[in-house]
Amino acid sequence: MNPIVSADALATELAGPRPPVLLDVRYQLGGPPGRPLHEAGHLPGAVYVDLDTELASPPGGSRGGRHPLPDPDALGAVLRRAGVRAAYPVVAYDGGQGWAAARAWWLLRWAGHQDVRVLDGGLAAWHGDLSTEVPAPAGGDFVPEPGALPLLDADGAAALARSGLLLDARAGERYRGETEPLDRVAGHIPGAVSAPTGENVGPDGRFLPVPELRARFTALGAAEAAEVGVYCGSGVSAAQQLIALELAGFPAALYAGSWSEWSSDESRPVATGPTPD
Repeated sequence: MNPIVSADALATELAGPRPPVLLDVRYQLGGPPGRPLHEAGHLPGAVYVDLDTELASPPGGSRGGRHPLPDPDALGAVLRRAGVRAAYPVVAYDGGQGWAAARAWWLLRWAGHQDVRVLDGGLAAWHGDLSTEVPAPAGGDFVPEPGALPLLDADGAAALARSGLLLDARAGERYRGETEPLDRVAGHIPGAVSAPTGENVGPDGRFLPVPELRARFTALGAAEAAEVGVYCGSGVSAAQQLIALELAGFPAALYAGSWSEWSSDESRPVATGPTPD
């Protein structure tokens, strides 16, 4: 299953006999809330899902970081309210950055849904009409069964940084420890390799062609690694990196707690500078 769908292809599917369920997951860290944006205009039929409160549990610091994984029962209730059904496709979109939609994609896939994609380029790529109508989807039937995608905890991430390839999806300056706007300390997990998510997409916010993504991750060591993992600040932007890796043909695990969890534990080592150690 291709993890992304173009705006043109989505428009065709929405006009077809089996249209996908649409999830509007617009979110921007420190930016305006996504719900007012949704109310001002969204893809027809799309249901808004809040990343902070519905696609994550309350912040857990040293246990889960800033965006801990949601309780499966609570996640199931959110998805059923949005009309998600086990046998129907789902497409998530955000404002164009791809991070929040990828978080929804990863959670659904991790929870066992087989047909989930992200709108490539987000809402900015959509050229059709928008709606301000409040959607009233039929009740869904999807019941999460977590474990369909690989997941790392802090110890697993530390081990993978030595035995395989652990990618740090944050901006390079955060990886190097030059700045840290959100978490307790700056730097990266020892052994992790810098791989900012911004380099997975072009100026239009759409994912780079598969050969370019494959070349990028091959250069970072993915082809030789027995296993690949990804982390970011709180397990959101890393999901976008997982889509890029899947497109490139390199399956990878998510360290969901990410740097916000790792750095809150003073017993965990921290590396700085441009190299892994």
